[in-house]
Amino acid sequence: MKMGFQSCTICRLYITDEWKNFMERMRREGMVNDREIWTDKLRDLRLWASYRGQTLARTVRGMMYYYRALKMLAFLDSASEMDIREGSRELGPMRRDSGLDGFISERSPSSKSLSRNSSSVSLLFKGHEYGTAMMKFTYVVACQIYGTQKAKKDPNAEEILYLMKNNDALRVAYVDEVSTGRDEMEYFSVLVKYDQLLEREVEIYRIKLPGPLKLGEGKPENQNHAAIFTRGDAVQTIDMNQDNYFEEALKMRNLLEEYRRYYGIRKPTILGVREHIFTGSVSSLAWFMSAQETSFVTLGQRVLADPLKIRMHYGHPDVFDRFWFLTRGGISKASRVINISEDIFAGFNCTLRGGNVTHHEYIQVGKGRDVGLNQVSMFEAKVASGNGEQILSRDVYRLGHRLDFFRMLSFFYTTVGFFFNTMMVILTVYAFLWGRLYLALSGVEAAIESNSNNNKALGTILNQQFIIQLGLFTALPMIVENSLEHGFLQAIWDFLTMQLQLSSVFYTFSMGTRTHFFGRTILHGGAKYRATGRGFVVQHKVFAENYRLYARSHFIKAIELGLILTVYASHTSIATNTFVYIALTISSWFLVASWIMAPFVFNPSGFDWLKTVYDFDDFMNWIWFRGSVFAKAEQSWERWWYEEQDHLRTTGLWGKLLEIILDIRFFFFQYGIVYQLGIAAGNTSIAVYLLSWIFVFVAFGIYVVVAYARNKYAAKEHIYYRLVQFLVIILAILVIIALLQFTGFKFMDIFTSMLAFIPTGWGLILIAQVFRPFLQSTIIWEGVVSVARLYDILFGVIVMVPVALLSWLPGFQSMQTRVLFNEAFSRGLRIFQIVTGKKSNS
Repeated sequence: MKMGFQSCTICRLYITDEWKNFMERMRREGMVNDREIWTDKLRDLRLWASYRGQTLARTVRGMMYYYRALKMLAFLDSASEMDIREGSRELGPMRRDSGLDGFISERSPSSKSLSRNSSSVSLLFKGHEYGTAMMKFTYVVACQIYGTQKAKKDPNAEEILYLMKNNDALRVAYVDEVSTGRDEMEYFSVLVKYDQLLEREVEIYRIKLPGPLKLGEGKPENQNHAAIFTRGDAVQTIDMNQDNYFEEALKMRNLLEEYRRYYGIRKPTILGVREHIFTGSVSSLAWFMSAQETSFVTLGQRVLADPLKIRMHYGHPDVFDRFWFLTRGGISKASRVINISEDIFAGFNCTLRGGNVTHHEYIQVGKGRDVGLNQVSMFEAKVASGNGEQILSRDVYRLGHRLDFFRMLSFFYTTVGFFFNTMMVILTVYAFLWGRLYLALSGVEAAIESNSNNNKALGTILNQQFIIQLGLFTALPMIVENSLEHGFLQAIWDFLTMQLQLSSVFYTFSMGTRTHFFGRTILHGGAKYRATGRGFVVQHKVFAENYRLYARSHFIKAIELGLILTVYASHTSIATNTFVYIALTISSWFLVASWIMAPFVFNPSGFDWLKTVYDFDDFMNWIWFRGSVFAKAEQSWERWWYEEQDHLRTTGLWGKLLEIILDIRFFFFQYGIVYQLGIAAGNTSIAVYLLSWIFVFVAFGIYVVVAYARNKYAAKEHIYYRLVQFLVIILAILVIIALLQFTGFKFMDIFTSMLAFIPTGWGLILIAQVFRPFLQSTIIWEGVVSVARLYDILFGVIVMVPVALLSWLPGFQSMQTRVLFNEAFSRGLRIFQIVTGKKSNS
């Protein structure tokens, strides 16, 4: 549970009106001086901040509405008409509970407490409402590290104890590690509660485990070890970033009645429930995610359940038939890597074992989604990797054999098929651009154009692909959902507003994220859980962090496509007709721009000039900092570079072979361009291409000599290092003069050849990474690492140039803040810039 001063400070910045209301309420409750908010009222302050984030405190508050609703319903079921009439008069003066933001009465109509805090009646004299609610409802929070936190006197343990103290139905399940004194550990699954009579935490159950819990993925293991402590016929699974509403809690018993109905020949085993995304108003990015999620968890789930009958368990807060699942392996599969998307495997298990999954929309539960681009990207990376692992799982294999034809098609499209289709769209862009480049460099395109200048058929195909690539087609379910919820005109207006706020940039960027991680998982496996966090997004993300996250998945791929488009523009005959060239390449240029600029467009203060300068300085420090063996990827480029190769260490022979085949594409630049150089003199022999490799080896040899001289002489005998540099420069000048004098070499060939040999060097580095086990012990590996560092500096500069240009333009930063964030967020962001206007905090 995050309750701290930093969170509170940020909330105070951009929720000004709520802060004023909070301070006014504190004054009514006896606060004399505003400074008391940091001393006597600190607990209220931290709760106020926590209820405005995605924290455990907010989730506990929401789930306790079930407890309150049960007590109210139990009272109304047994109360006489006179009690209800009297109670309606006494319910008039309402107060807001400082612990929970719901309304509760000062005292119940029958002088019995509806809330533990709302009456001074002794705990010994609680009415039947309390007993009924405790018998019908228990909330178990699975917190593996609670025992460790208590042992270390962690403040988070005190906050969890506070929640148990103020919520009677709350239980906490954790794993207790006990040392036996012989360097061995015993593990216990423990359930605790707060006893109001003893006024301390008490242990309810302790079950010995055969070994450590974290053998599989953390989240499903957490659910499995706590599931044994639940009771009753149904269990609702809740994430920590969720909320609930009192009026929805009143309808839970109506939802549970669905277990009595037959859907076809079976009763339901999973009751699907829609979610209300409450984070859509934070920023435009949060709005895009909210609209996308809303269409998926409402209209999408409704259609999947009926008529398609292929709805699985796509997340919380679905309600499970507890007895059915406890006898069939539990509600989560926890095998490491393969079950990283643990939610949907519960649905797979249910369908394969003859269960029935339904969806109902007369009840909803709040849900907080990621609201920052880095959080969204890590979440989509986890989901894409999880879908890659699903393709390799036996569950999908069995479903593919057992579903009928129509259900199988629906199942494929709505699970792994969506990611496969996204990957095919991006691969289509690659195939098209590489194909056009080949036609241009080989001269085939010029021959075709001389015979026919008709590109209508190609233009039609590209326009269709452009619509899909921009996400306009995938936005159709969102428009339909908004039409049902708000009306058709409002849906169209919202869609146009999203386009003006650059939603197409975001959706195109997301396609790159899904494609990269889905494709990597299929080729090499190795999916891993990525903790996205649920923090506030008003903080500026530095360039080095964005580069670490997106260099391999977006930036380098965008630079590759941009290089193809540039070479194509300089060598194609179509470029003479500007309109035709634009029609053929506009969607690809948009893809390149989106993949490069999205992390900065959706970054608070992304185009602030001072922050851009500081970011580049920080990026260069990160690149050159070597660090120790204990350095983290956030501190050292070399550590990050090695971590980016982890998938190659665990992949098989076929994965390495396919990686090499894909990397060979970078050599095609050299193969195509060297024949366009003046020194080739129109010769089309293969010998021209083979001789061009001499330059690659000479350049690498010169770099090795200079690097050796720097390491040996730069510290103490600096003059020798300068002498080596001088000789290399003189040699290069003499070679250029000789080529100009005795061959057809042109001075422009120097710049043209860079387009050929720079991609070749990058391809060699990628192939060297595959052969790392053989090269790491040789002297060649040091050269590979050094050259790779220079390439990352080059890529960083290429990405930074447009960012620096837009940051230099006056007024662009203010326009970005105004367009991409709502007014409250913009006001807080401006204050945040003033508060954190130092280099150390940038």
